[in-house]
Amino acid sequence: MRPRKDTQADRLLVDVALAHDEANQPDALFAALDRALHAAIGHKLFTILAYDGETSDAARLYSNLPVSYPAGGRKRLAAGPWTEAVLERGKPYIGRTLDDLSAVFADHALIASLGCASVLNMPVRWRGRTLGSLNLLHEACWYDDDDVAACRPFAQLALPALLAPAAS
Repeated sequence: MRPRKDTQADRLLVDVALAHDEANQPDALFAALDRALHAAIGHKLFTILAYDGETSDAARLYSNLPVSYPAGGRKRLAAGPWTEAVLERGKPYIGRTLDDLSAVFADHALIASLGCASVLNMPVRWRGRTLGSLNLLHEACWYDDDDVAACRPFAQLALPALLAPAAS
């Protein structure tokens, strides 16, 4: 049998997995996820959020645009179709237009000012619970169902940082 050839996605996943070995966690892992997802799927804005199901708060752990979206920011998430789908059921969310984003995100004007009009919110799950999400934003109509499939393994590679005591 002929050996399987590596694909770009394989190499990017390996790079993210190898970042787990770096001492400066979770920064090394988050930066590796940022680079890999930019290459594999694309984004203008990339954030990682941790969710506290008890308080309904989200904490921003990482952002590639820290001036606009600094790490450490917190927000309370209101109940609604987006939180029910992404946080409770663990379903990815694709918003394809700025109208989609304005329907679910209070900060849609800031998002638009960064040249973003679509989003892929990919939940990070463990034992039936959403612990956080990877959030990729880009120009209108950028994301589709193929991107959901491509993003899922990267999201699960973020799990150790979301399980670590410093992330909770």
